[in-house]
Amino acid sequence: MRPAILIVAALVLLVLANSLFTVSEHQTAALFRLGAITRSDIQPGLHFKVPFIESVRRFDRRLLTLDAQPERYLTSEKKDVSVDFFVRWRIVDVSRFYQATGGNESNALARLNPIVKEALRNEFNQRTLAEVVADVRTNLTDVLKAKSDEAARALGITVVDVRIKRIELPEDSEVIDSVFRRMREERRRVANELRAQGGEAAERVRADADRQANVLLAEAERDAQTLRGEGDARAAEVYAAAYGSDAEFYGFYRSLQAYREAFRGGTDVMVLDPNSEFFRYFGEGARAR
Repeated sequence: MRPAILIVAALVLLVLANSLFTVSEHQTAALFRLGAITRSDIQPGLHFKVPFIESVRRFDRRLLTLDAQPERYLTSEKKDVSVDFFVRWRIVDVSRFYQATGGNESNALARLNPIVKEALRNEFNQRTLAEVVADVRTNLTDVLKAKSDEAARALGITVVDVRIKRIELPEDSEVIDSVFRRMREERRRVANELRAQGGEAAERVRADADRQANVLLAEAERDAQTLRGEGDARAAEVYAAAYGSDAEFYGFYRSLQAYREAFRGGTDVMVLDPNSEFFRYFGEGARAR
């Protein structure tokens, strides 16, 4: 009896060992019967299967990486550039993944690599080098991810991220000279624009200064004319008042001023009639007054 019990216990343990299986946290699994999948996308935990008939295969559901070799592409300007990139992906459909790749990650990488390269080629062909550099950290990676993910769904995987590590200008390419030439032209254009703007600003400042100067001069001339007019009017009033109070003395005073102006040079010669009005205050007539 005892050997029979041991045999039965051994058979039970063998059946249990072939009936139970576990899936860890970072895995997903599929059950196979005669080479065909009977159940897929089994979640982590303890599970049962038909012993000796069904087999289990586990797949890594963590993020996986495709680190491809640098590839050369042409931009829309037909400029040759070398692009180094990597892809982050994971398995999302075990059944489709197994059918497409045989469940082999190396086969998956071999299928995924040309998908991403084709997306890169299409996007680079539609962009200039300047646009590629400008978009590489913005929407370019999003576009690459979306297009690569759409094509990779047929493999039972999803593309989580496509990152461009480096874009190089090959040493045997004319792109370097072309890029530097465009950079110089762009800087020259910006400098010319700034100079033109500065010249326009300077002209506006000069024109405004000239306008203000003309206004100030006109105002000063107007004020001077006003003051001269007021001074002449006041002088006329003074002269009139003086003439009215003592006409004889005023005439004598005005004659003295005329003599002073006439003989200021000291060497001038004047031929006049001694009896003229100009000499009315000279001679005996003057003394008689």
